Amino acid sequence: MTTLLVAHGTRSAAGVAGISELAAAVSANSAGPVQLAFVDVLGPHPTQVLAGLGDHPVVLVPLFLSSGYHVRVDVPAAVTDSAHSRVTVTRALGPSPELARAMLDRLLGAGWRPGDAVVLAAAGTSDRHAQGDVRAAAAMLSALVGSRVRIAFAAPSRGGGGYPPVAEVVRQARIGGRRVAVASYLLAEGLFQQRLRECGADVVAEPLGIHPAVVRLIARRRGEAVLVAA
Repeated sequence: MTTLLVAHGTRSAAGVAGISELAAAVSANSAGPVQLAFVDVLGPHPTQVLAGLGDHPVVLVPLFLSSGYHVRVDVPAAVTDSAHSRVTVTRALGPSPELARAMLDRLLGAGWRPGDAVVLAAAGTSDRHAQGDVRAAAAMLSALVGSRVRIAFAAPSRGGGGYPPVAEVVRQARIGGRRVAVASYLLAEGLFQQRLRECGADVVAEPLGIHPAVVRLIARRRGEAVLVAA
């Protein structure tokens, strides 16, 4: 059974390399072939990849940290347009305990200390489903760090709504002279991660990337889908 990983896409060469490394890590731990596609910015598009797989069964894993528009609309549309009849689509990666642990590890690696104010920085969305997923992710991270985690967006959400920009939330969290640490709720390098680095926080964690917990989570999502398809 082929595993098709579907990511957003980015103009950042480092971001593309990071997603490709993640796909390679998943492939190294998979019994079947692994392919990669993107819904935006660059190709191949999942419709193209699926159309080229004939009638071979496929598990499609959306490499998204919440169940926003791309997961609920773009991915199903790509499957329909491909006319492939044997595709099982998994849930989005987040929210999940694996991602919370990966965020904590990235924070520790960046220099987070107990007592620091923590801001979870996501890409930004006006989708209510996705916003709920981000809140759930923040609650999981809050339980691990032992204090309430604030939420911020790296970019304003289209149509308004959502959470304030990360620089604004960092300023608010610094009241009283506390150090502020930003947990990157991003999968790879790119414009949004650069905005986190420029937000004025004392500590900025790296993207989740090929953290072992992320690789295990993708394997779990795939395994769950295989059981459903059986």
